[in-house]
Amino acid sequence: MQVTWHSRRVRSKTKNAEPRLAPPGAGLPKPELLIARLLMEWQRRTGSRESFSRRFQQEREAIRQLVHSCDEAAATKRVLIRRPPGLEDSSRYWSVWMTLDHLRIVNTQIAGVIRSLARGVVPPGVASTAAVKPGAELTADVVSAYEKACDLVETTVAAATDLKTGVRFPHPWFGPLDALGWYAMAGTHMGLHRGQIERILQGLPGK
Repeated sequence: MQVTWHSRRVRSKTKNAEPRLAPPGAGLPKPELLIARLLMEWQRRTGSRESFSRRFQQEREAIRQLVHSCDEAAATKRVLIRRPPGLEDSSRYWSVWMTLDHLRIVNTQIAGVIRSLARGVVPPGVASTAAVKPGAELTADVVSAYEKACDLVETTVAAATDLKTGVRFPHPWFGPLDALGWYAMAGTHMGLHRGQIERILQGLPGK
């Protein structure tokens, strides 16, 4: 079902007070973080630019289908979900549009990191999970903004001659990654939040 949205500002809605969650940037439980690091290391060692590209594109299309399956009221509704592995506790009370906004922010930053590393330059600053949380008031414009950020990742990767760069930039959970590692992380991250959107939609009233 194709849904048309109007670009008016809508506050993500809830009838109840916000739940008490861990603060942004609190990270994952230690055993879960260890498993995540092992899985990321395995993915980096066994994957390739082509396989990471396929994963990113597959998750992007899956997210697009999920977003187009709900109307504006559903897309702005915040839903408290059970935390899936890999998701910070502070992120489990979002709406569909909030999740897209988070992906927009992260994909934009990942594209910047990949571009810089491909040029042999370590980006300034420090990556932080606390700094990439979404806004609470969003419009339908977030959908196209998210898509543009996805485009930016793909065009940045396409322009890079070699993603196995000599310089690295640290991820807050996975440590120093070269450009290929950041690209691997991009698709995995999209998959995590595709699952989050699925849980949000399942938790909507009437579902």
